[in-house]
Amino acid sequence: MRHPLILIIAIIVLAVINFKIYEKEQLLAKGTTVLLKLAPRDPRSLMQGDYMELRYDIVSQPALKAAERDGYLVISIDDKQVANFKRIYEESTVLVADEFLLQFRKRGNDIRLGAESFFFQEGQAKCYENARYGEIRLAVGSGESVLVGLRDAEFKKLQDICNNI
Repeated sequence: MRHPLILIIAIIVLAVINFKIYEKEQLLAKGTTVLLKLAPRDPRSLMQGDYMELRYDIVSQPALKAAERDGYLVISIDDKQVANFKRIYEESTVLVADEFLLQFRKRGNDIRLGAESFFFQEGQAKCYENARYGEIRLAVGSGESVLVGLRDAEFKKLQDICNNI
């Protein structure tokens, strides 16, 4: 009796994990591209290797300091795909056509968007120090996002530039 129960639990766990992977793949494939302006950051970790700790300019909005719990930002996206903060979402508020939700999490005094680290190949730190925007894919409606890359001040994809060096 014990072995079939363990097998059933293992199958359920694997099914849930695979479904989450499928969701992320769909978000990468069909999500809306949004660029988040970066604030100053630390480009190296001795324990983890080369990576960039990302801080987004959008989370420095005074209205977010008053946020008491996890929630959603209401953003608009300009013609260059750069996100602009409009307000914190309230369930009684209706979004207009050019507004999108972006999920955030409140951790102590910090606001997190879920993509605060970007790892890159060893020795490419110099190339990535020109990063000015984080490129995310945003699920319209749910506000879920996935970091897919970094861009420079001219909106060029740094992965393409760094891979050609």
